[in-house]
Amino acid sequence: MSENGETELGIEIPDKMFFKIREVAQIVGVKQHVLRYWETEFTSLSPKKNRNGQRLYTRKDVQCALEIRRLLHVERFSIAGARQRLKKKRDQSTRKKSLQSARDDLAEALGILDKDVIGQAPAQVE
Repeated sequence: MSENGETELGIEIPDKMFFKIREVAQIVGVKQHVLRYWETEFTSLSPKKNRNGQRLYTRKDVQCALEIRRLLHVERFSIAGARQRLKKKRDQSTRKKSLQSARDDLAEALGILDKDVIGQAPAQVE
């Protein structure tokens, strides 16, 4: 997603924290009942509900709904296929974050070792 809120599909998501189902349906280009159905099929699409029971979608939910629409309508995945693709993408993201964390830890450890080595006087050779 670009800095101005535009997705890979060129759809601009308004700059706000929460969206009602009507707004999300309009952004995504599907009917409200389709979003409600997707909520039952995709665990990654899970809007919160306010005290009145109205769905409140976050920006992440809107991005997820756009991704689901792309998989189903553009790439022509089945529901099960789209679910698998989203799970695989989520697993890869988790793995990538773990590797980045491990890399950062190693870089920090190397920095500490470098300081220790640099701080020591050079050994005398006889």
